[in-house]
Amino acid sequence: MSVKVYSTQVVGLKGVIIEVEVDLAPGLHSFTVVGLPDKAVEEAKDRISAAIKNSGFISPQKKNQRVTISLAPADLKKEGPVFDLAIALAYLLASKQLHFDVEGKLFLGELALDGTIRPIKGTLSLVKAAKKAGFVEVFVPKKNAKEAALIRGIKVFSCSKLADIVAHFKNESKLEEYPETKIEVNIKEDANKLDFSDIKGQETAKRGLEIAAAGGHNILMVGPPGTGKTMLAKAFASILPLLSFEEILEVTEIHSVAGTLSEDFMTLRPFRNPHHTSSYVALVGGGNWPRPGEITLSHRGVLFLDEFPEFERRAIEALRQPLEDGMICISRARGSLVFPARFIMVCTTNPCPCGNMGSKKPCVCSQAALMRYQRKISGPIIDRIDLWLEVPQVEHEKLSDDERTGETSKEIQKRVIKAREIQKRRFSKRNIFTNSEMNVREIKIFANLSDNVKSILNQAAQRLDLSGRAYHRVIKLSRTIADLEGSQDIAEQHILEALQYRPK
Repeated sequence: MSVKVYSTQVVGLKGVIIEVEVDLAPGLHSFTVVGLPDKAVEEAKDRISAAIKNSGFISPQKKNQRVTISLAPADLKKEGPVFDLAIALAYLLASKQLHFDVEGKLFLGELALDGTIRPIKGTLSLVKAAKKAGFVEVFVPKKNAKEAALIRGIKVFSCSKLADIVAHFKNESKLEEYPETKIEVNIKEDANKLDFSDIKGQETAKRGLEIAAAGGHNILMVGPPGTGKTMLAKAFASILPLLSFEEILEVTEIHSVAGTLSEDFMTLRPFRNPHHTSSYVALVGGGNWPRPGEITLSHRGVLFLDEFPEFERRAIEALRQPLEDGMICISRARGSLVFPARFIMVCTTNPCPCGNMGSKKPCVCSQAALMRYQRKISGPIIDRIDLWLEVPQVEHEKLSDDERTGETSKEIQKRVIKAREIQKRRFSKRNIFTNSEMNVREIKIFANLSDNVKSILNQAAQRLDLSGRAYHRVIKLSRTIADLEGSQDIAEQHILEALQYRPK
């Protein structure tokens, strides 16, 4: 007898519906899984047999029968233990130990030997795929239920044990539908969190970071060691606006698939800080079946690259596509996958290999060493960075002052949020959130320049030898500066301030 039950698995960041078929035939005992299973799926037969036995049912190993499990589509490699629950229920149906209508129902979960249902990765993507495919009920592990209930319009049932699901379908004890997850963001004050008022001086850098936060622009800070570049980058997270509901779903989905989700869902913007020794694959993503890298894990958040020129050259150049398009395409022999990568890149670098150029200490670098160091950041990458900030040394008198000076992060964040709200209204009918995401056509619509401002920009562009990309990035930056001031039009002072952030 053949029985079909439905499950799903993650491919890239999307869920794909998997048909789990079980066929029982007379003969010597065998348990076979077909359909390109990996090692975790092949081993499921032992987990499932033990789970069925320890849940009070007749195990497949107790009968002389040939058990064949087929996972369709057959040409898609099946990975992980997510199919355990579906296979177990399919066997119980095929062996007539259980009866229920499988249509419209989808099952997710790993089985322990005692029949306990363990949590899985990528629940949000899997449930989203189930809803899109027309399923009305989804059964998930208890620890994944809150995440699954973020998806509206599908019934979510939380399960702890295999026996609980069997009892549910036998009408012995019904599982309750899990309520829709309501997102309440309660940001607790962290005494150890860096605040802009903790950083002495560096007002120019603080202003640049405020602009970057308001418009989603990429930024690079240049200065000798110990001037506060890393502190500024870490404090940058404190002025970013909170995630919207749509962004929470996006970010949670990515981190759920990657297995980096520490809570039920993400409420804070990601802040990723990979070490400069990180490999190309770690940064970009990849593998036989590609997995998200650091640039995707920082989606809708911050990618902080400290000591930027020290990263592998290949890894730096791989940033071209995500910085331009907000996505990364990873191609392998078995296919191509596209991952979202819309982040704010914050980089730091020393002015030279020894770091002393421009400081009171003498620079010991040769001209050749200096040239090699500067060439590590190519022209196309330079074009994609909107703000270049000098971070000079701070006077010791300022450092010895114990009192907080300057604006707090909360005060700056209020202006950032106000500017973001202006952009939200501006782009309400378009699939973008910030000024930095505008294309050339949108720049002409939303960042139109007067003749006088255009003349100033053209003169500066000729003097600085700006590329077409850098030219448009200056306009987008000036649009953000105008938004921070609440100005509808881009004025002369806005374009002049934007120009001063280009590399000299």
